[in-house]
Amino acid sequence: MAKLTRAKFTRERILILVGLALILAYPWGVAAVGQPFLIGLGARILVMGLAAASLDLIVGFGGMVSFGHAAFFGVGGYVVGILAFHAHDGTDLLGVIPGSNQALVAWPAAIVLGGLAALAIGALSLRTTGVHFIMITLAFAQMLFFLAVSLKTYGGDDGLSFRPRNLLPGLDTRNETSFYYVVAVLLVGFLILARRLLDARFGTALRGVRENERRLAALGIAPYGIKLAAFTLAGAVAGLAGALMANQARFVSPELLHWTKSGDLLIMVILGGLGTLYGSVLGAAVLIILETVLAAWTEHWMVVLGPVLVALILFARGGLWGVLAGTRRS
Repeated sequence: MAKLTRAKFTRERILILVGLALILAYPWGVAAVGQPFLIGLGARILVMGLAAASLDLIVGFGGMVSFGHAAFFGVGGYVVGILAFHAHDGTDLLGVIPGSNQALVAWPAAIVLGGLAALAIGALSLRTTGVHFIMITLAFAQMLFFLAVSLKTYGGDDGLSFRPRNLLPGLDTRNETSFYYVVAVLLVGFLILARRLLDARFGTALRGVRENERRLAALGIAPYGIKLAAFTLAGAVAGLAGALMANQARFVSPELLHWTKSGDLLIMVILGGLGTLYGSVLGAAVLIILETVLAAWTEHWMVVLGPVLVALILFARGGLWGVLAGTRRS
């Protein structure tokens, strides 16, 4: 058993190193084959991988199946878009807050507001469990979606475009490769911090929430506080992912907050492997690549994508990461 555990651990470490190497080499690889436009696709994969990994933190490790994670993703995106709008327009938000196109202003603001939105929504939603929790998170997300639709000043249904990307001192974020590596550093940084957090006492308590809340409470640990902390952290990271997605596309719209975006994130987590953390990035890559390839092949690509996803989920019960690494949910 000890040898088997060591073998699985070694396989997982090898997969992590291979994944890191692929992330680092990707821009050079696509440029070498004469397809530099694919760097933008790579950045999109990494951004969605970051959002999916934040969702896995609460779904895979905490057992809190949220169908409203896109709310925090969209909040982060709109923070960037609205600040950029006011910076270009030369006006103040609410007559008090000046606009900004600086990443060191907009991105922390997206993290804070994403976290605050998650704190407010989680404080109410986490008083429920099961299907009720799923439905109330969905309801809150749709409320924010319709709020975004009603913001006619910021484009309403049509969304809001802005140029250029947020500025980072010493870096040209307009360059696709530079922006790609900024996203890659943030993703890897989050995965490292999340792994350390999950290996600490907080991670043990979070798994305890997933397994048996009553037993955890009997040990003197308040499950509600653990769940709310994890939910808030996941919302803050989703806010950062939304800010990065807004920059990658230079565009925000209510679609970022729609329930279908939450569904996409859940599919990525399940496809990669619940409770694997790294598998969420793999799930994001597989789903986005499948969508891109199939959409280029036929306009009815969703009819093909559905059975492919069902087959992958049925024959890879532990997720793609679990199959490759020989591990199950943590």
